[in-house]
Order: sequence, then C-alpha cells, then structure tokens
Amino acid sequence: MVQFGLPILYVVFLWWFSTGLILYLDGLPRHTYRWSMLGATLLGGAALYGLIHASRMDTLTGTCMAFTAAIILWGWVEMSFLMGLITGPRRDRCPQGAQGMRRFIYALQAILHHEFALVAAAATVFLATWGAPDKTGLYTFLILWIMRTSTKLNVFLGVRNLNEEWLPDHLRYLESYFRKRPMNLLFPVSVTLSTVAAVLILDRALDPLASSGEVTGALFLATLMILAILEHWFLVLPLPSQALWQWAMRSRQPEEAYFRPIYPPIQAANDPDKNTPAPGFGIRPGRVRS
Repeated sequence: MVQFGLPILYVVFLWWFSTGLILYLDGLPRHTYRWSMLGATLLGGAALYGLIHASRMDTLTGTCMAFTAAIILWGWVEMSFLMGLITGPRRDRCPQGAQGMRRFIYALQAILHHEFALVAAAATVFLATWGAPDKTGLYTFLILWIMRTSTKLNVFLGVRNLNEEWLPDHLRYLESYFRKRPMNLLFPVSVTLSTVAAVLILDRALDPLASSGEVTGALFLATLMILAILEHWFLVLPLPSQALWQWAMRSRQPEEAYFRPIYPPIQAANDPDKNTPAPGFGIRPGRVRS
C-alpha cells in the first residue's frame, strides 16, 4: 500500500503546491518578477543538471529526482508566460468580428513565443534524457505539454469555466480569445483519449514484473495524467476548484483580488453575459495547465 500511496500523494502535493506557488509569485508586484524569474532560472538550471544524472541512475531515487526536475522545468516556462516575459508578438485584444481561421491565427500570435519556448524546453528535456534508461522526466514533460495544449484548444473552442481569474492585469487581453459555451466537440475526445492513456500507464504500474523504480515512475505519470483529466473536467463542471488555491491569491492587491474595475469590460467571445454591464467582478483562483 505504501509503495502505491506515497507516489500518488507526492504527485498530488507537488501539483497543488507548485501551481499555487506560481500563482502566488505572479500576484506579487511586477517589480518582484525579475527576482522570481532569477530564482526560477537558477532552480531550473539545477533541475536540468539533476535530470541529466537522475535519468541515468535507473533507480527509485533517480525516478523521483527525474520527475521532480521535469516539473520544475515546466514551472519555469509557466512562470515566464504568466509574468509576461515570454508570450507572443500580438499583445492586443482579438479584433471584433474575427472568426474561424482568422481568429485562430490571432490567438496563436498572442502565445506564439510561449509555444516556441515549450518546444525548446521539450527538446532540451529530450536531449537531456537521450540514451538514458529512465525516461520518467521526458514522459512527465510530454504529458504536461500535451494536456496543456488540449486545455488551450478547449478554452479557445469554448468551455463553461474559462478560469480567466488567473490572468494578471498585463495578460487580460488574452481573455478576448476565449470562448464561453457549455461544451465543444473536442472536449469529449480529449477526455476519452487521455483516460485511455491513464489506464494504460496505470496498467504498467500494476505489472508484477516491474521494478520498484518502474512502478513508481508509472504511478507518477498515471497520477499526473489523472490530475490533468480532472483539470479538464474543471473547465465544464460547476465545481469549486478555485478553493484549492485560494491561499495563493493572497499575494494580490485587495483591489485586484476582490474587485477589478475594467472600463470597458472585457468579455470572452460568445459570453452570454456580454451584454450585461459589468464594471467589476470578483477574482476566484481556478486552474494551468500546462
């Protein structure tokens, strides 16, 4: 039981805490961002060094180190985006009336540099684990990348809960690229495929011939996938997911955390409430992924 319980609890804690930490740092005054990014860069460099060596250990300790290192590297990319360091060439709201492919291109331009950073980070992780027996770090990063891409596409196509509360002031324009609707055709496909993947990974963890390192690695990946699926459901179900990270929003200024006046109000595309005057709204932390 301990062999299965501890890895699962570790992943859940790391997912919850790392998400909250990034939200907390992102809510601090902007003049602190340089120090946050400096610390994250130093930690990311240490994580990359650790990933290179941990992936070649092929032990339980190495698996734990590789997984943690990949999470740290992913966190660096997320911080660079949320703090506005690496976003995209387009930093304006989506033009009114933009539809179809034109709207998609505008949305892609808004996050293009961030996507390039993800590709570069994935390539770095791939090279760091090249020829290594333990691929836990690589698979961890790929799961985060694939599931975050799925989340972005679903938010673009339309979901019930946009989680726009997470956006700091300097990224509020991204809200105009979101679409609010109960469901989109991609969502059931995303959830079904990722659920199948989670089951297959979990089956590997239950293999009686697998070593302790292989079991732990598979549990790490399966739990991470299940949490990513849960985040997808947070997009469409009326669940109070924001309560998970309420503590992380305390770093925001009172007027930002509880009342944010916007003139004119920014509304997501196809928002049923877009014709209702909204001089301000409360901030509720939701989920990144990422």
